[in-house]
Amino acid sequence: MAQKAILIRYNHTYMKKTLNIDDKLFKEAKLACGATTDTETVRLGLETLVRRAAYERLRSLRGTEPHAEDVPRR
Repeated sequence: MAQKAILIRYNHTYMKKTLNIDDKLFKEAKLACGATTDTETVRLGLETLVRRAAYERLRSLRGTEPHAEDVPRR
């Protein structure tokens, strides 16, 4: 496991974070997402995690409104 120093931009401010990440896992993630930098790898991973959580929240609501009508499609 290696430490990775990542520069993170948050609310127009940059913060430096040191993360302990398994080297093999990090290399696999970098290849999987096609990132060219370590920072991009972390950013894409976090964005994917946030999207996945939002999807799961929406999915958990499926069928909870018994009187809902279908939305017309174009």
